[in-house]
Amino acid sequence: MNNTARFLSIAAVAAFASFGAHADEADASQFATQFETNRTRAEVAAEAATVAQTRSQEPAGSRVVTYSSTADRAAVRAQAAEALRTGQIPSGEFSAM
Repeated sequence: MNNTARFLSIAAVAAFASFGAHADEADASQFATQFETNRTRAEVAAEAATVAQTRSQEPAGSRVVTYSSTADRAAVRAQAAEALRTGQIPSGEFSAM
C-alpha cells in the first residue's frame, strides 16, 4: 500500500509539472500581428476624432418619438363615449362560440 501511494503521488506531481511545460505567455504574444504603416500617430488621432464627432452616442431605436396632439381632451372623451354607445368599441366579455 505504501508503494502504491508513493507511485500515485509521484505520478500526480509529474502530471502537474508537465502542464507548466505546455504553458505560453499570458499576453498571447504568438497571436500578435506585425505590420508596417506609413501613417503618423497624429494622422490616426485626427481621423479617430472626426469619426467620433459624426457618430451618435445613443443606440439606434432607443429614442422615443413624442407626438403633440392638437385635439381637445373633452372632444376625445366625447368621441370615445359616442363610439362606445354605437358599438364601434366592444365592451364587456367576449364569448367565442
